[in-house]
Amino acid sequence: MKCQGIIEAIEERYPVIYACEWDNVGLLVGERDREVKRVFVALDATDAAIEEAIKGKADLLLTHHPMIFGSIKSVTTDDYTGERIIRLIRNEISYYAMHTNYDTMGMAELSAKRLNLADTFVLEEVFDGEGIGRVGSLPDSMTLRQCAELVKECFHLPNVKVFGELDKTVKIAAISPGAGKSMARPALLSGADVLITGDIDHHTGIDMADCGLAIIDAGHYGIEHIFIDDIKNFLAKHFPELEVITAQIHQPFEVL
Repeated sequence: MKCQGIIEAIEERYPVIYACEWDNVGLLVGERDREVKRVFVALDATDAAIEEAIKGKADLLLTHHPMIFGSIKSVTTDDYTGERIIRLIRNEISYYAMHTNYDTMGMAELSAKRLNLADTFVLEEVFDGEGIGRVGSLPDSMTLRQCAELVKECFHLPNVKVFGELDKTVKIAAISPGAGKSMARPALLSGADVLITGDIDHHTGIDMADCGLAIIDAGHYGIEHIFIDDIKNFLAKHFPELEVITAQIHQPFEVL
């Protein structure tokens, strides 16, 4: 299977037109006509992920977050991005990232289904009625504490951070995997009782709580790790001849 064939299947399901303007998605390193037999799937192109891809003799590394965001004036071992690019090229591994196009056309609905949200609608539109995040009704009214426990259970998390009164009753939930600071005001305006997201700073958390919107910060990785198994299943369905290796689900930090 050529790399380009895999790219075409991915972009048919998750078109790049649904990526945000600031994003950098697509084939970022390597050759479109490279023969691919093994794919390594990870959330980020970290040193550890690249090393696992090399050890697994992968021909393609596929991640959610792009390793390259801004412009690059040189590719050298003087910085970590350049060093990673060189390692991929030396080991003949192509590299593809699918970020906000996947957020829009995959992650949003997938994460809402994990919580069994009903009657969902888009939190913030990106293009043609599709967008990032979902708002919907929780299976039952519950306390904020119970909702936090539900999030932990559904996404297999050891802990979450909560802004708001734990005894507050919540029914309408907004979920926006990843960094959700910019989603706080849209969630408030949507009528949600609680926003489930990640990377919430102190001031956003306390300000939204004062405005009546509770926030459950499940971490950036905490929700988005569902990308790994979802894309593994996508590749297995469309390309059963491929060997798909996945990064182990592991929180990138410890809370002591």
